[in-house]
Amino acid sequence: MDRESWLAQGGQAVPVLDCTQVVHTKRDALTYPVPPHRSFFLPSPDTRRTARDALCEDILDALSLGVGDYFEKTRAFKVLGIALSGGRDSLLTLLIAHRYAKRARPENPGSLIQAFYMPSRYSSDATRDAAETIARELGVAFQVVSIDEAFEREREVAKTMLGGKDVTPITEQNIQARLRAQRMWNWSNSCGGLFLQTGNMSEKSVGYTTIGGDLMGALAVIANVPKTVVMYLLDYLQDTTGYEGIRKVLAKPAGPELAHDQVGEEELMPFPILDACFYLYGSEKLTPAEILQALTAMFPEVAASRLSGYVEKFVRLFQQSIYKWVQSPLSLHIGNLDLDRERALQLPVVTGTEWMR
Repeated sequence: MDRESWLAQGGQAVPVLDCTQVVHTKRDALTYPVPPHRSFFLPSPDTRRTARDALCEDILDALSLGVGDYFEKTRAFKVLGIALSGGRDSLLTLLIAHRYAKRARPENPGSLIQAFYMPSRYSSDATRDAAETIARELGVAFQVVSIDEAFEREREVAKTMLGGKDVTPITEQNIQARLRAQRMWNWSNSCGGLFLQTGNMSEKSVGYTTIGGDLMGALAVIANVPKTVVMYLLDYLQDTTGYEGIRKVLAKPAGPELAHDQVGEEELMPFPILDACFYLYGSEKLTPAEILQALTAMFPEVAASRLSGYVEKFVRLFQQSIYKWVQSPLSLHIGNLDLDRERALQLPVVTGTEWMR
């Protein structure tokens, strides 16, 4: 919801920043409406259950329709394929694909989908169990294909190319993601499979993804879905389907498992704050100082110094990651704020930061 429509409906405008006292800007003052439930993407928690159900069903129907339309109208594919990690994003993507498959093949929806779990030494037993459980509950073919041997080989090749120097820890993470993507492409080429990319919009906005790795795919299903909405939809699906696989995924902290003990919110920031930063920066075009003041009103329990660090980190990562997400695959669109240069957020890959001051 933008500022004008918020105020028109009686929303309270929260003073954000007296720009004349803090930063040099053409704006004399700024007020910005802060949602009382601290999310620009989710409805109020006291929303009637029927309204919550309707919202979730609308989103899920739209995304499953998009998958189905692309699959059927291109006439280029025979089956849907997903690299199932045991995490939230690939789980939601699988559930959306299965929702379409239930319409396309009601007698055996699982026969339209192939799921692959490709573990490395950093993959946990819990994620494997979660992935295996949901695939079994949905009747989806499930294969486990380890990447450990290939990971060792590629790491040594990279080391040779560096003249014997060790690769960086981030390179070790990216090698794993790229091996999985390469194998999915090889599978796709050989069987006419539609390789579904599983990344969400929030993490993509700050480059928490790998070019040539998990950023790859033929169709990005949830690329226009913020991380907080991903979790909201999974909570809803757990309530309405009772799948044990969903419960097992949600029982673990979100993280890519490309290194020991990775937790996404620890490496980035809490997802509600990340989504707020993305909305205020990407949609409302607020400056970092203005974003900080809005976050201070939205998250009063978080120290201002910590929020300031989050804002600085978000802006830096966002600006440095534009070159990444402009290379992402074709995606489905359900909202006005989108990481798509042709449709919504038209930003140059290289840009100055003078406007932020």
